[in-house]
Amino acid sequence: MIGKIYGTGSSLPKRIVSNDDLAKIVDTNDTWIRERTGVARRRIIKEETTVSMATEAAQKALEQSGIAAEEVDLILVSTISSEVILPCTACEVQKNIKAVNAAAFDINAACAGFLFGYNTAQAYIAAGMAKTVLVIGSESLSNLVNWKDRSTCILFGDGAGAAVLKAEKGKLLPSVSHSDGKKGEALTCLSRHRKGSPARTRDLQAYMQMDGQSVFKFAVKKVPKAVKEVLEEAGLKADDIDYFILHQANRRIVEAVAKRLKTDIEKFPMNLEEYGNTSSASIPILLDEMNRKGKFVKRQKIILAGFGAGLSWGAALLEW
Repeated sequence: MIGKIYGTGSSLPKRIVSNDDLAKIVDTNDTWIRERTGVARRRIIKEETTVSMATEAAQKALEQSGIAAEEVDLILVSTISSEVILPCTACEVQKNIKAVNAAAFDINAACAGFLFGYNTAQAYIAAGMAKTVLVIGSESLSNLVNWKDRSTCILFGDGAGAAVLKAEKGKLLPSVSHSDGKKGEALTCLSRHRKGSPARTRDLQAYMQMDGQSVFKFAVKKVPKAVKEVLEEAGLKADDIDYFILHQANRRIVEAVAKRLKTDIEKFPMNLEEYGNTSSASIPILLDEMNRKGKFVKRQKIILAGFGAGLSWGAALLEW
């Protein structure tokens, strides 16, 4: 059995923060940010939360799929930035959408999270452990950003995306997942408790820190290799793929991957100009945008590729 995507959904905060807005709080400008990242705007939560966005994205995906929440067997939510630790975000979503028959748990794989969640869903379906799986990526990264650090605050945004996978007869398509914990210090977010105080949420200070050059070199080297692994196992070439849906980290990374794969950049859609890096939400948000614009046609071959903290990365082949 294989999991086919029956519906997609996304949720984005209403508040838009432009590069010019950021220039008012850190030493930067619109041109500097665009040239280095490709980002022009990002969405930042105000009243929204990681749970509320995950819930809305899930509801939209189910509505499009025509599948009732009661039919869902499993809910996977990838997030590093939920406002709740216990119950997990996935259980909160289960409650909110009334998916009473679903098991639910969270995945922490940062920017590779949705890809890892997708691969996990496929494994559950192939093993006969689930027939209908809801995979969600939801992030409120603005809660983890040091808004005085120009190197990181310009990059990230908030949002959520979701996909409903339903079991169909078919051969499981190739996918790969990798991690290298030895290089994890390139992208970190450490929680620190105040001395002498109990471990309460309000006592936590957590900021993302990143060695941008190391992450860039890692991504442009490892992502093409992962994609080639999948292509080789499937007996395909890059020219056989209709779209490469990459994690939306940085325009330069996406362009570098396309160049290394010797593939037309037009096959690499991007929306990071509008939303920035939304970590585990970036792939499903882009999937939903393209799906709702009618860009996907039945039988098209698509590769998903995620990469980020861990360091973790991977790729998966799907047929629309």
